[in-house]
Amino acid sequence: MVEEEQKVINTGLYGLVRHPMYSATIILFLTMPLVLGSLIAFLVFLPYPIMIIKRLKNEEQVLSKELTGYTEYQKKVRYRLIPYIW
Repeated sequence: MVEEEQKVINTGLYGLVRHPMYSATIILFLTMPLVLGSLIAFLVFLPYPIMIIKRLKNEEQVLSKELTGYTEYQKKVRYRLIPYIW
């Protein structure tokens, strides 16, 4: 849901990837179990990136339809999570 007066932010990290917060959480959730030395925790968190990608795709559909300027932003900032990859 897009809030009234919401605008597209395209500076800072949002100029590199469209979803920097999701990128950070994926890194956090996949590296934390490794730092703690817990293979079980790593396996538990392994589905997290898949869930985030599904959420991200749905979010982008909504934003494209409802947020003015988002389609242009998608053309300008090509990468969703990882610069030069995806």
